[in-house]
Amino acid sequence: MPTSLQLAAGNPILSDAVRRARKLLNKRAMVGAAASAVPIPGLDWAVDAALLSRLIPAINAQFGLTPAQLDKLPAHKREQVQKAVATVGSVMVGKLVTRDLVIRMAQAAGKRITIKQASKYVPFAGQAVAAIMGYAAIRYLGEEHIKDCVKVALSAQLALPAPKA
Repeated sequence: MPTSLQLAAGNPILSDAVRRARKLLNKRAMVGAAASAVPIPGLDWAVDAALLSRLIPAINAQFGLTPAQLDKLPAHKREQVQKAVATVGSVMVGKLVTRDLVIRMAQAAGKRITIKQASKYVPFAGQAVAAIMGYAAIRYLGEEHIKDCVKVALSAQLALPAPKA
C-alpha cells in the first residue's frame, strides 16, 4: 500500500500538505508515547482520545477539509468533496470530530492498543513496549487519515489552502 507521500507524488502543493500534516502527527505521537509509558490505568486512553480529537481537525485543515473550510466552497465543489469522501470511505474527513468518531478510529488499532495496555504493567521493559505501541498506534491512525485526505483532495480536485506562517 502506498504511503501518503507516494499518493501525493507529482503534486508539490499536496506533498507539502502531507509533510505539514506528518509534522503535526509526529509531535502528537510523541506525546501519546510518553503518556503510554505512565502506568496509570486509563491515562493513555484519555490522552490518546484528546490527541486524536485535536489531531484529526488539524490534519483536515492542512488539506482544506474542515467543516468551516468546506462551507466556504461553492455548492458544486462541496458536492464533489462529499462524493470523494464517500468513495474513500472515511468517517473523519470533513466531519466535526466527536468522541464516537475517535472511538471508531481507535477500534481500527484495537490489537495494538490491547497489547499496549497489557504490557505497561511489566516494569521498565513493559513501559518501553507500551510507549512504542502508543506511538505506533497514533502514527498508524494519523497516517491512514492523511492518506484519506490525499485521496479526497485528488478525487475532488480540491485547491488546498495556503500554509499558515
